[in-house]
Amino acid sequence: MRLCFCRLPLVKMAALRSATGILRCFLPLAQKNVAGGSSITQLVSRFATLDLRYIQSPTISTITKLGLPLGSNFTCARKLCAIKSVPSCAINFQQPVRALTYCSLRKGKRKSVKSVVKRFLRLHCGLWVRRKAGYKKRLWKKRPARKRRLRQHVFCNKTQCKMLDKMTTDFWKRRNWYVNDPYQMYHDRTNLKV
Repeated sequence: MRLCFCRLPLVKMAALRSATGILRCFLPLAQKNVAGGSSITQLVSRFATLDLRYIQSPTISTITKLGLPLGSNFTCARKLCAIKSVPSCAINFQQPVRALTYCSLRKGKRKSVKSVVKRFLRLHCGLWVRRKAGYKKRLWKKRPARKRRLRQHVFCNKTQCKMLDKMTTDFWKRRNWYVNDPYQMYHDRTNLKV
């Protein structure tokens, strides 16, 4: 692989340094298919140890065959170019998820999702109650009528109720008798399909 040098701002040097870690993933493939695989190893190790503030960053000009089909060479080059163009802080391969624990490590039991328990209230009839979105955000620019609407509690729909039931355990579905419960009249509903 030949490299040509062009001048880039110092901000993108960190992206190059993070790209060397990704180049290491391709080392076993390159060493297997190229007779001079040690030169690629030296190239990657040099990029990892160099002080990149005073060196121009490389860009890929031509693609040499590594003994692989031509399409895979272009795929690798596209991935490397895409990785170079993204800043190092933006490279994140894991998507954030709010996972449900089916089997805990300590007792082997199902766990509730804590954010559901904090944000929603389950009525005994199976409905879930929530606050409206944005009820405490930027109140200085909202009219009084809108603030009043945002203070109201609303019910979740059927799909959301089913999903929230799956995300909580039986402990949160049992009936509670609280003193002066403001939701007491809503716990039992008649002629209601959920």
